[in-house]
Amino acid sequence: MTTFKDLKFEKKWGGVGSHHTFDNGITLSVQAGIGNYSTPREDLPSSDNYSSFEIAMWDKDGDWITQDIVPGHNDDVVGYVSRENIDEIISFIKLKE
Repeated sequence: MTTFKDLKFEKKWGGVGSHHTFDNGITLSVQAGIGNYSTPREDLPSSDNYSSFEIAMWDKDGDWITQDIVPGHNDDVVGYVSRENIDEIISFIKLKE
């Protein structure tokens, strides 16, 4: 089963980022850096340097679905999400496969 530890991070805009598309076509974006809602909000070389991340999700048609998956949020991105919460979101996404 996919977890946060399985996400492949690359250097992006000074920080780090990962896009993972699941078998059901849902893509999870996990980003961290000075331009993202992450802790810290600094450009650092590895996802290991961050304790929280900015996330967003869209479906196979490219439509935003973040609000459908993360209850109580009314935006296409959610900031300051912990690794543990990302694992919970991944589990929820996998249930939709």
